[in-house]
Amino acid sequence: MADEPLVLGIETSCDETGVGIVRGHTLLADALASSVEQHARFGGVVPEVASRAHLEAIVPTMDRALREAGVTLADIDAIAVTAGPGLAGALLVGVAAAKGYALAAEKPVYGVNHLAAHVAVDTLEHGPLPEPAVALLVSGGHSSLLLVDDLARGVTPLGATIDDAAGEAFDKVARLLGLPFPGGPYVDREARAGDPAAIAFPRGLTAAKDLAAHRFDFSFSGLKTAVARWVEARQRAGEPVPVADVAASFQEAVCDVLVGKALDACRSNGVDTLVIGGGVAANSRLRVMAERRAAERGIRVRVPRPQLCTDNGAMVAALGSHLVASGVAASRLDLPADSAMPLTTVSV
Repeated sequence: MADEPLVLGIETSCDETGVGIVRGHTLLADALASSVEQHARFGGVVPEVASRAHLEAIVPTMDRALREAGVTLADIDAIAVTAGPGLAGALLVGVAAAKGYALAAEKPVYGVNHLAAHVAVDTLEHGPLPEPAVALLVSGGHSSLLLVDDLARGVTPLGATIDDAAGEAFDKVARLLGLPFPGGPYVDREARAGDPAAIAFPRGLTAAKDLAAHRFDFSFSGLKTAVARWVEARQRAGEPVPVADVAASFQEAVCDVLVGKALDACRSNGVDTLVIGGGVAANSRLRVMAERRAAERGIRVRVPRPQLCTDNGAMVAALGSHLVASGVAASRLDLPADSAMPLTTVSV
């Protein structure tokens, strides 16, 4: 509808330069420029390389998004930008750009939380988010469970990773198996030809004593180490490493823990909607397992299409649109970039 806010979102928290434009819950443009190939030879994201890539990509990506949406900057009602968490230098590029465009066009600017945006992006595909809901956010830097009572005002953290995030574990295991960076898509692809029950890898923080202290927390460091030891033992014995079986068994262990704890969080909080977001939400096994197990418990699972799970400008615009529609005040023009922005802060 024409009376819904037209919001532009800028995302530069890591290695993706994204600019999205939404009207209400309708996605009009989602322009993206990735620097992942520049990081692949290092086996991980290099902050200085990412920042430089954002500087080079931000203006052409902005121009492409406006063309795709068929609007001008003057048509935009508000500009939203990821203010944190993320890489400090990368965040600064996006925040500075948002301030510049906002000043030039005399538009309000909203500095938003990257993780809350991963929740909000689902509204572009499935409509308004039922509240309360439980959100499972899984990416290269985060594995978190949140209770979402009112996304515009704040969320309640239920649990988080105490060491490696799920996406980080995928990257490290991919490296062990000789697979390219980023590891998630390649492990997922190899796992399709493997047996998920071939190797009994551990499920972190699921023993009774661990659940007592860390019911909704995650740990994937021990799993990563178990995979490394298993692979090294095969290599020492001069035996071939069954890459597909290792990938499938590792992926099964990760997804088993993620889904189990997420559904437990739904049950314990009396919530019947689970939203899954973040780059790891694109994993095919996670999506299938979550939907099957949730259906058995009468819980609805909402997962955006894979292109909206990874970092993008559309998710920032979606959260910005929600904030505008909810009457949340815009940010000050001196808003900071906060690399350690807490989950409880949705906007600054």
